[in-house]
Amino acid sequence: MTLARLAALYGVAASYSPSPGRTVQASDAALVAALAALDVDARTPDAVVAALAERERALRERLLPPTVVLWRAAEELPEEGAAPKPLSALPARTRLHLRTEQGDTLTWDAPSPPPPLPLGAHRLRATTPDGAVAEAHLLVAPSRAPGPRARAYGFLVQLYSLLSRRSWGMGDLGDLAELAAWAGRSVGAGFVQVNPLHAAVPAPPGGSSDPSPYRPSSRRFPDPVHVRVEDVPEFARLRGAARQRAGALLERGDGLRRAVLRDGCLIDRDAVWAAKAEALELAARVPLGPGRCAAYSDFLAERGEALEAHATWCALAERHGPDWHAWPAPLRDPDSRETARARAELMDRVDFHERLAWYVDEQLAAAQRAARDAGMGIGLVHDLAVGVHPDGADAWAQRRCFAAGMSTGAPPDAFNARGQDWNLPPWRPDRLAESGYAPFRELLRAALRHAGAVRVDHVMGLFRLWWVPEGRPPTEGTYVRYDAEAMLAALVLEAHRADALVIGEDLGTVEPGVRDALRERGVLGTSVLWFERDWATEEPGSGGSGKVLPPGEWRADCLATATTHDLPSTAARVTGEHVTLRHDLGLLTRPLAAERAEAAAEVREWLALAARLGLLRGGAGHEEDEVRAVHRLLLATPARLIGVWLPDGVGDRRPQNLPGTLDAYPNWRLPIADAAGRPVSLEDLTASPRLHALLDVFREFRGARAGGACRGPGAVP
Repeated sequence: MTLARLAALYGVAASYSPSPGRTVQASDAALVAALAALDVDARTPDAVVAALAERERALRERLLPPTVVLWRAAEELPEEGAAPKPLSALPARTRLHLRTEQGDTLTWDAPSPPPPLPLGAHRLRATTPDGAVAEAHLLVAPSRAPGPRARAYGFLVQLYSLLSRRSWGMGDLGDLAELAAWAGRSVGAGFVQVNPLHAAVPAPPGGSSDPSPYRPSSRRFPDPVHVRVEDVPEFARLRGAARQRAGALLERGDGLRRAVLRDGCLIDRDAVWAAKAEALELAARVPLGPGRCAAYSDFLAERGEALEAHATWCALAERHGPDWHAWPAPLRDPDSRETARARAELMDRVDFHERLAWYVDEQLAAAQRAARDAGMGIGLVHDLAVGVHPDGADAWAQRRCFAAGMSTGAPPDAFNARGQDWNLPPWRPDRLAESGYAPFRELLRAALRHAGAVRVDHVMGLFRLWWVPEGRPPTEGTYVRYDAEAMLAALVLEAHRADALVIGEDLGTVEPGVRDALRERGVLGTSVLWFERDWATEEPGSGGSGKVLPPGEWRADCLATATTHDLPSTAARVTGEHVTLRHDLGLLTRPLAAERAEAAAEVREWLALAARLGLLRGGAGHEEDEVRAVHRLLLATPARLIGVWLPDGVGDRRPQNLPGTLDAYPNWRLPIADAAGRPVSLEDLTASPRLHALLDVFREFRGARAGGACRGPGAVP
């Protein structure tokens, strides 16, 4: 019990409930390991007693927590000026001095409410009448994130899979801008959601890089592999031998594109980057004109130390390899003298990587402009991965903020009895709080620079994460809790500043109360049609009929979709081909006939509902009619946002990622393809009769509900 109490005081859970009425105890070893990652020694009974006494004393004597949250007034929240609980609990006549991020100074005495405070991250100092002093960060956030101005539909796409006739072997930001312009102007879409565009860990010598966009080197900076080389102004100014070399690289890019679109090859990200890197090296040698030089200087000043650290890691990785744990010991510390000396020696390479970050930032901005100019009410929706690669730039530059020897994952559940280890180091909640959540706020600002919305992968991680000790199976992990109020305050504050929506990916096991807390703060959820059933709680098997949920009973504050990158396409689902794929790969745990029967019964249940509602126009048994009926069901819900998986528009059968596979399936390397598996270019996709027939569903709905009139670009009344 003493160990469990010590763990609880640090937010480490001694048990968890995987389903209603069932409790699983975490092992003592898991608790000791999690505490060790927080610099708490609990290896022996005496150490536990000493650590517990010290923690209880520190909490008893603490005037303020490291970070205090104040929500700005809203009808359902305290009136403006009401003091947060940590401030109202201070001794009477405690003098409070606030230095705002705007540079102003405010003073008042507790327990009086504070004067009106500006939004932002401020510094607070409290001095009690007996002279005790405490300092804290004060986050002042609006009560809710911005919400959709009108109901809208849009496309969901993995950008690398969207090749045009100008792509160099994988989709790029020029393709994204083209898709957004077409989708907004021609079919009235309100947004395009893409996969994480974060910087990837480069391939080791003689090896290949990890193609997953969800295990990035950095979430703070996008990957230059997404740059459209021909759109870099300096590339167009190449002359002489450099121009001749550029011509050869353009032909190489054409060959990479033909290999995928014509010859059926997989997307080879490393080959694409090798060609683009050489082309961008040529462009970076071209002197910048006065205007471009000023713009680059502004970018460097705006991104500051974070950009310098990222570029330094990239330069050091070129010399020492992409795993910083294997670098010479002094270089593993980003703040060491040796690292500063190496940065100076490699300044040309550091500048090159800073230039790359600028090129991709410019093209992201151009893609968002194209979306908004096309009339999209939201534009780009960027995806924020749940973590970073342990060997990458963020884990090196911000290593103090990550829990050493720990990985994020998921506990065993009904879908995976062994649990999951994602090999992503988790944030340390104590270090986040001590910093006023600065690393998290910086990350959010980066994600929202050129976006109308952000999707937060595994948004439940704002509340708690499953920590897996290094070298141990996921079953031997435990939950560690974060200050959800502070995490939400940071999220809502940065979304407000960017005037952007927040979409939380809240699929899978969700702790009771989490969805209510997210909804209260204006964070939209994610609802996938096949998972929407009448459960008494958020957990399958927790009571209720278990029947498919009628559209009118869905939640409104969500992005509703038929599938995601980790799930079968809608065509594969209605035909049952997803079961065959899993059988062929040896992934089924039951006989093929049983799996097929269950999958077919599920589809029949949903299509029967669609038929009863008059949404299955062509009758069951016709694949395209069934796919359209599924989307009519989505439109019949009150969901504020409707997402169309772009490959569904051409009948693609293949999932982009098949969980549970590594080399057995080409995860993250497939182009969009038609029903026969033939790759489809952006140009052919936008002209596809099948896609336009699917989008007629949205035109029908607008006409039926509003006489053909929309309330705004991309709006679905």
